[in-house]
Amino acid sequence: MEETGVLEGSDNIGYFIEKKLRVWCRQSNGVWVSGTIHSTSGEESFVSLANGNSKAGPILIAVNPFKDVQINGKDIVTTYKQKATDKPHVFAIAENAYNEMMNDGVNQSLMISGESGAGKTETAKFAVQYLAALGGGNVGIECQILQTSCILEAFGNSKTSMNDNSSRFGKFIEIHFTAAGKICGSKIRTFLLEKSRVVQLAAGERSYHIFYQLCAGAPQALRERLNLKMAKEYNYLAQSDCLVINGVDDAQRFLKFMETLDIFQISKGEQDQAFAMLAAVLWLGNISFHAIDYENHVEASNDEALINAARMIGCESHELKEALSARRIQTEEGNIVEKFTMSQAIDTRDALAKFIYASLFDWLVEQINNLLEVGKQHTGWSISILDIYGFESFKKNSFEQFCINYANERLQQHFNRHVFKLEQEEYELDGIDGVKVDFADNQECLDLFEKKPIGLLSLLDEDLHSPDANDATLANKLKQNLNGMACFKGDKGRVFGVRHFAGEVLYNTNDFLKKNQDSLNPELIELLSSCNGQLPQLFAIKMLNQTLEPATSLDSPNQSVSAKFKGKLFKLMQQLEKTKPHFICCIKPNRKQLPGMYEEDLVSQQLRCSGVLEAVRMSRSGYPTRMTHQEFADRYGFLLLETNESPDPLSISVAVLKQFNILPGMYQIGYTKLYLRIGLIGVLEDRRKQVLQTGKYTDEANKGSAFASQLHDGQLTAIIGLQSAIRGCLVRKHFSNSHKLITLRSKRKLVRENSEANDIPNEQSSAMAELQRRVVDAEASLGQKQQENATLQEQLQQYEAKMKKMEEQLQQSEAKMKKTEEQLQQSEAKMKKTEEMLRKQTAPLQASLAAAKKSEGSATAEVGRRENGVSSLVKEFEQQKQSFEDDINKTTQPASNMNSYEELRKLKRRFRAWKKDYKVRLKETTAIVRKHRHQDSDKTRKKWWPNRGKVLQNCGKSPS
Repeated sequence: MEETGVLEGSDNIGYFIEKKLRVWCRQSNGVWVSGTIHSTSGEESFVSLANGNSKAGPILIAVNPFKDVQINGKDIVTTYKQKATDKPHVFAIAENAYNEMMNDGVNQSLMISGESGAGKTETAKFAVQYLAALGGGNVGIECQILQTSCILEAFGNSKTSMNDNSSRFGKFIEIHFTAAGKICGSKIRTFLLEKSRVVQLAAGERSYHIFYQLCAGAPQALRERLNLKMAKEYNYLAQSDCLVINGVDDAQRFLKFMETLDIFQISKGEQDQAFAMLAAVLWLGNISFHAIDYENHVEASNDEALINAARMIGCESHELKEALSARRIQTEEGNIVEKFTMSQAIDTRDALAKFIYASLFDWLVEQINNLLEVGKQHTGWSISILDIYGFESFKKNSFEQFCINYANERLQQHFNRHVFKLEQEEYELDGIDGVKVDFADNQECLDLFEKKPIGLLSLLDEDLHSPDANDATLANKLKQNLNGMACFKGDKGRVFGVRHFAGEVLYNTNDFLKKNQDSLNPELIELLSSCNGQLPQLFAIKMLNQTLEPATSLDSPNQSVSAKFKGKLFKLMQQLEKTKPHFICCIKPNRKQLPGMYEEDLVSQQLRCSGVLEAVRMSRSGYPTRMTHQEFADRYGFLLLETNESPDPLSISVAVLKQFNILPGMYQIGYTKLYLRIGLIGVLEDRRKQVLQTGKYTDEANKGSAFASQLHDGQLTAIIGLQSAIRGCLVRKHFSNSHKLITLRSKRKLVRENSEANDIPNEQSSAMAELQRRVVDAEASLGQKQQENATLQEQLQQYEAKMKKMEEQLQQSEAKMKKTEEQLQQSEAKMKKTEEMLRKQTAPLQASLAAAKKSEGSATAEVGRRENGVSSLVKEFEQQKQSFEDDINKTTQPASNMNSYEELRKLKRRFRAWKKDYKVRLKETTAIVRKHRHQDSDKTRKKWWPNRGKVLQNCGKSPS
């Protein structure tokens, strides 16, 4: 997918012609080539820029298109969620981070880097957008997280010479998830807001967006309440001669900003106070001072600005005038008042304006966090997004650029550690001959900043407490102590240079000490604490509480700005080290921020300085894909055509690689892992997908509906129940005769007293043989049933292979099952009739047996055995009937399908066969009993006693 950009105006074209910059152009045959513009005709020139995303090893390269493109909308979010594309994109990086968090239980982080204007803030917003879509369990939290950027950009972004929407603070967004992967809360941390931008601007730049939005879009009632004027009438805003941004409607954005405040449940009263604080800052900038004596002492003028500023803050105008014009100094003789000079008064005024704005910014972030953390669950799972100011190099670089570039050095080392150092260390520890890649290690530059006691930060803090130190002496001190370090460069006057990873930057020490101290006079804190406004009081209380902190605490006012920033940066790096990083490198394609323009030298420099080129070389020559032996065997072992005799996962892994003719140079085997060249895992994954699509573990089966799963479970339960019924049939028949055996033992005494009974008639022996034969037949029948069970088990396996067809058969099955239920009801009625008939047949037999016992006591034992046979048949019928009824009920459950219908038909056929066999056996048994009823009792007694032991042995009992 490619986007076409249009260059309008001869000035932009001329810039590219003058610089001989390369652009992409489409030839007549549709082929795109890189070239330069030599001449133009007309007012438009067309160039092309791809969608701006690419991969360099493990790093996503995102080029800023400098326009709205259709590659980050909701449709694209859906495309990546459904895995319909695998093109490089920030959505794909966020998807990988989310999956690794859910699968491995390890917190993730998205590290977004790039110089100012490369598009880091927009990329971070896209990442938040996609994560909100993935974990959108709570619509409220999802919406709130997405809307945080509106407030943070209004208060923390501004137009600079390098970027129309430059972040002038760093932010670290933590998005928390439940164990189910749903968003449950979030937290935002901010770093080093550029407070000096509130009061001091370079030519062509703007202060923070919110000031211009307020002046352009405030409703009439709010304007009257704040006595608000246009932006050009405020000194803080008008000093740079830049009040608007091309293509940006500040008034419209202010309306959206107010809607966002409502989303975060900031009340109307709190909103009014916040806008009053903004107006107070603007009016403070218009306060002027006039001399009152010949010693250059001044005091604030009683004009409109002073009155409005005091009213917005919530104090009397004379109180504000006194706080801006003098300060009290405590001496041994008491407090004395020291009047300010012009420079001191201006610095005091600006310090108050910066303090109010920074405190308001912190208060808004606190309100956002209070709401986002309401539903947070302490699962410990999170994905963090770091969006911090990019590397900066202006014509004049001050203390802010000094701190920003130091932070970027620290982040670059984090990148080097995870992309290069840890990679090579892993190769060595696992016995792999990995390729050594030389990369630009920035440790020397970090030592220049952090070394104690002679380092940039240490020397800067040292001069902070020296009464004789100033910006000029600071520059000389740095040159005297650091000239011997490779990354330091001394220059003329107050200028010194640092060789950063992204290039050399010259810094001017003007205002370094003042910005590093950033203190507020006690008189101003006392003034704010006495104001009648809630917010000024909160700001003052917070400052007073910080004065109670230990001097070594990062919140202590005794700590310098650089020391606080360094401490927060170290805490941030410690937290990042506990996460799995995913790197996104944002690239600025041209210096004029124009769509469709590509400056090859600028892009190449960014790629080289950020370490991307080295990462590409390592990815090409290294082994970016790695899996443990067990993981590889588990995932790809089933692809083997022949079963591997060895259970060793390493042997299985090697066998898989050999089967696919993977060359030895494409992989290496470590002590614990397999290391694969780039692209190799794709071949195995493609083959794995093909096998799964044709086998029983297809994607359709894995994604089967809940109903299909219930259907499978129902079939499995029904078959297992049928198997249990058949296997347990004969066992239950045996135990049903237990009470008959007890009766037999009670009658043994009578048998012993009959000494005339010697042996059993031949007919009796034949009867016993016949019964033994039937036992053998029953055992054979049991074996046959077990064989049938095995057949049923095979059928069960076939059912699993046919799961793909179940959804197509469900509709047909529902219609047929209605008919089946009617048939089952008819079958049940027939079974009841059969049961009644069998009971009627059994009743005469039982009566006959009772008569035989009464008349022929000598044949009690044998008749008992016969009666047991009959009763066992009756019991067998009842239990078999119940088993069949259970099987039928299970088969007719809603989970049935066409296969279960066929099984029901087979079940009915087996029932009819069993029923027929049962009737024959019952008839034969009845005949035998009747035949032997009339045998001579005396003869029975004579033949019974000698064979008593043998008979009991056949019955499974030992003689007493």
